[in-house]
Amino acid sequence: MSKICILGGGLVGRFVACELLRRNHEILLIDAEKIENLPNGIAVLKSHIDPDSIRELISGYKIIVNCLPGRIGHAIREPLLSIEGLSIADLAFTAEDPRLIDKLAKKNRCRLIYDVGIAPGLSNALLKSAQNKLGVLDSAQIWVGGNPQKQDEEWSYMAPFSPSDVIEEYTRPARIRRNGKNVTEPALSNLHVITVPGYGLMEAFLTDGVRSLLDTIDSKELLEYTVRWPGHIEKYISGDYSEEELIKAWKFDPKRPEFTWLAVTATKGDEIQSWNVIDEGLEGWSSMARTTGLVTVEVAEILAEGLVKEFGVFPPEYLGDDELLLDRIVNKMQDLGVRITLDSN
Repeated sequence: MSKICILGGGLVGRFVACELLRRNHEILLIDAEKIENLPNGIAVLKSHIDPDSIRELISGYKIIVNCLPGRIGHAIREPLLSIEGLSIADLAFTAEDPRLIDKLAKKNRCRLIYDVGIAPGLSNALLKSAQNKLGVLDSAQIWVGGNPQKQDEEWSYMAPFSPSDVIEEYTRPARIRRNGKNVTEPALSNLHVITVPGYGLMEAFLTDGVRSLLDTIDSKELLEYTVRWPGHIEKYISGDYSEEELIKAWKFDPKRPEFTWLAVTATKGDEIQSWNVIDEGLEGWSSMARTTGLVTVEVAEILAEGLVKEFGVFPPEYLGDDELLLDRIVNKMQDLGVRITLDSN
């Protein structure tokens, strides 16, 4: 059993807290809002989290899970790594590259593995594993989306995590690789139709999800697409919506059936490795909370067990470099009902 402090009590943060408690860890969950309906074994602290307060808030904890929205999540990284001996599973989705504070982590004997979700996260680890097996790739592509199981007449969407992070995803230019060169293209471009197993035709468009893969994967092509129901992104592009309006319109409805789909394809000549990951939620938890949170939980336990010996800041590809760690994550997700299949030739 380990003492683990979770920063952020959103949908994913609550799932991570409950799952780690189920695995017999001692949990403290900190959030600026009051959080209710949690198991009695989870200690909850209602407090604003900022760089000035973080040291006092996490006093006594060496394993930290950063489930904060991107802007806040990045602001507390440097203060965390200034505390000697911390190990951090970091889920905050940010434009900033956490590896820029790698020297600080090494100096203070800290470990931080970031982007520990489904995509980025599991997708990165799978591509790293594929490259280790196939060598230099011709193409590496990712499709991912969490969506309602059925369309509606409005957005056909609800945000399973911070809506402000979704808006940032829709506006941040996409860093990708084409023909062996790293380039930047507008977010939401390269719109195309794709068939999602069990759900039929949906739409995909470029977003800034490749991130650290541009430095770690040797492939002539690197692309990541976000997947939504037809009409969603056209509505977003054609309208002039404030952040407040979108947050209200995309509010997550826990009673509405939804699903998460991830497809990862690595190609070298005639050799192809292709993964499909799909989940439809379970026991009241959303599919995105489960698929994202289960990766985060495993990374937190890997850190708690001391399986990461090096100090520093690591992208999720680190998990794909070690087949034992990757197999552990995949097998545990499958044991808990996430469908993960690999097709290769």
